[in-house]
Amino acid sequence: MLIFQLGEEIDFPPVELATDIGILAIGGDLSPERLLMAYKSGIFPWYSEGEPILWWSPDPRFVLFPGELRISRSMRKVLKKNIFRVTFDREFREVIIGCSQPRIKQRGTWITDEMIEAYCELHRLGYAHSVEVWKDGDFAGGLYGVSLGRCFFAESMFTRVSNASKAALITLTRKLGERGFFMIDCQVYTRHVETFGAREIPRSAFRKILDSALQYETYLGNWGDTELFG
Repeated sequence: MLIFQLGEEIDFPPVELATDIGILAIGGDLSPERLLMAYKSGIFPWYSEGEPILWWSPDPRFVLFPGELRISRSMRKVLKKNIFRVTFDREFREVIIGCSQPRIKQRGTWITDEMIEAYCELHRLGYAHSVEVWKDGDFAGGLYGVSLGRCFFAESMFTRVSNASKAALITLTRKLGERGFFMIDCQVYTRHVETFGAREIPRSAFRKILDSALQYETYLGNWGDTELFG
């Protein structure tokens, strides 16, 4: 099994050279330039505390097309009650910190301090965005990810109140659909996200859709300060 070692030069090998489980390269850094190049190439970092940075490009790829969003009957009832208020880019650092907290029965987290700072920098530059969910004025949950062109790369979500993260994902997907986004990259399969309509597609198909999505201008800046997402 050959895994490429990255150096100081900001470059990646072709994604077709990834291992069977999707690992493409090791090392490098989490600079904005490298992260943006990775996402544009269909690559993302995923590693644990104490490990070197691992770069992935799995085949198949798990994606959610906005037009295929599924909302359960029970969740529709929750949304109709208007118990949640959803905002964008109001508390990015708090969202990523919330996502970094270990879940029940989970020993650790893959969102290291290094990653928190790297994505906060991407947020400062206008590429990374958060969705916050509030209930009775309290922070109830949210999600964060990276946006390039008409593609949103979802990284992680968390909840403190039942259904809060679901509300975040549904609201985001609806908004992205209204703005003509091609897809939300969910990276690797999870049963939970599958219930919303996400499905696996070949990496080659994912790359073609991504290349088309990147032909469009990126919605930079704070989404909460615009009529597009606020």
